[in-house]
Amino acid sequence: FFFFFFFFFFFSPASALLEVLDPEQNTTFQDHYLDVDYDLSQVLFVATANVMHTIPAALQDRMEVLRLQGYTEQEKLEIARQYLVKKQREQTGLSEKNISFTDDAILEIIRYYTREAGVRNLEREIGNLCRKVARKVVKSGSKHREELTAANIHEFLGVARYRDSEVHEKSEIGLVTGLAWTEVGGSILTTEVQVLDGKGKLTITGQLGDVMQESAQAALSYIRGKAQALGLTREFYRNVDLHLHVPEGAIPKDGPSAGITMATALASALAKIPVRRDIAMTGEITLRGKVLAIGGLKEKLLAALRAGIFEAILPRANEKDVAELPDNIKKSMKLHFVDQMDEVLALALESPLQALLPAETDSLAAVAPVDITGNLPARQ
Repeated sequence: FFFFFFFFFFFSPASALLEVLDPEQNTTFQDHYLDVDYDLSQVLFVATANVMHTIPAALQDRMEVLRLQGYTEQEKLEIARQYLVKKQREQTGLSEKNISFTDDAILEIIRYYTREAGVRNLEREIGNLCRKVARKVVKSGSKHREELTAANIHEFLGVARYRDSEVHEKSEIGLVTGLAWTEVGGSILTTEVQVLDGKGKLTITGQLGDVMQESAQAALSYIRGKAQALGLTREFYRNVDLHLHVPEGAIPKDGPSAGITMATALASALAKIPVRRDIAMTGEITLRGKVLAIGGLKEKLLAALRAGIFEAILPRANEKDVAELPDNIKKSMKLHFVDQMDEVLALALESPLQALLPAETDSLAAVAPVDITGNLPARQ
């Protein structure tokens, strides 16, 4: 039954699940291949997904969603040491005398040869290594021994398939390190802004999704509203164009957590003050500068730690999530929790902003109306 069920709805599993999960229909669900009614009211369906946004809202409403976080790097290391290496070694007929893995070798595989939330590809790569060593054992004899380390792992697996984004070498103007969440874990995301001569145009590149493009527009509106506090004239945008770019343009990027990163990059480029290279940040921004909560905190901070960043700026609303962070993050990183964008700029910029005194021409004070009626009584 389930074979035909899957085959019939292969191109639209969501439609099938919508029907079988509806309590008004699942007691008489009809298999269109056998033309037989089935009672599915007591059947439990378990489905897995990497992302939620591809699941129709109507189907999500009929499901109980359990969110399982991906394994951390340290958790993957322990799983490999205790289970995966032993399993693959036995399947290839090797003994502990024939092959051994150092912790650095396993970490090298995790970082540069796999990119996943689980350990399926990690197990596949370990099995690949075991088979290559088994071939050497067959050729050289049962006493052949191979110790796999970070230095020689590339001889068996070839050139690294993945690389982590690197932190820029020095603090620069308009260059900010943000933190991003992906389906396979966290990563650092560099945001850069260039100021050009122009007429107030904002150009956004880097294959950003709709949410991130809106974040960029909101960040610019915040900067314009706080122009004098940032040391800018009220009309600064009339003579410049701004180009905001997130590198690695071939990779689509989206999500509501880059607002403060973009606002910091814009403020730095316009005020000509460098941003600290040793600090990362994540959080969304409102037009009034309030910093909003984000998701994927653990994965983002682990990415910062891998990149050698030990200080991060986070929304105050995420302070409650610290209890769920691994101990190595709590001990190694300095976390700043903020409510307002002003606090972000104070922490991220290498020198404080110098506010401009309001000029008379920039004053928003109301001007008394001129009486041009010759003191005629006003109309009621």
